[in-house]
Amino acid sequence: LITFTYSLLVEQIGMRTTWPFGSYEYSPSLGYQIFDVPLVVPFAWIMMAHSVFIAARRVAPNFVFLVGGYGLMAWDFFLDPQMVSAGRWSWEISGRSVPFQPEIPLSNTFGWLLTGMGLMALLNIFLPKERRSLGSSRAVPEFFLAWSWIGGVVINIFHFDRPGVAFLGGSALGALVIWYFISVKYGRRD
Repeated sequence: LITFTYSLLVEQIGMRTTWPFGSYEYSPSLGYQIFDVPLVVPFAWIMMAHSVFIAARRVAPNFVFLVGGYGLMAWDFFLDPQMVSAGRWSWEISGRSVPFQPEIPLSNTFGWLLTGMGLMALLNIFLPKERRSLGSSRAVPEFFLAWSWIGGVVINIFHFDRPGVAFLGGSALGALVIWYFISVKYGRRD
């Protein structure tokens, strides 16, 4: 509920003011919309935010907001180019663009870092830390982390012919994913 509400609010602000991401517009092809934001968008935030949050809490318990915000920003290096090329949303570029992604404004990267940090701070405050030690499985969030990273690299190299996107997203998200799995394997026990 926290992530759904937060993401819907952030997307509303972003679409109406162009802050913090830049000027963008969603295609009607994404289906049912709530105040011009496709319903699928908050659910995408939920899918990745939960995984990134678990990783951030694991690797940097005192800096969950920073590491988690970075993780969401890194995930977006894969998401945005794919959705733009599929015509799911479009950007108005008025300044610098993301490296290897001329169709995505650099402001979007900073927007994701900022809003991701805000979301991770809220989740860290409101979700109990003991929850992870009650025997709940990490399998699903770990799958989403690994799939987003490896799948993003593979599809950008072999399907979209975008090796720069594979490199940027793979390096950025890979840093967190590898750090997380090393921590799980060799770090403290939950």
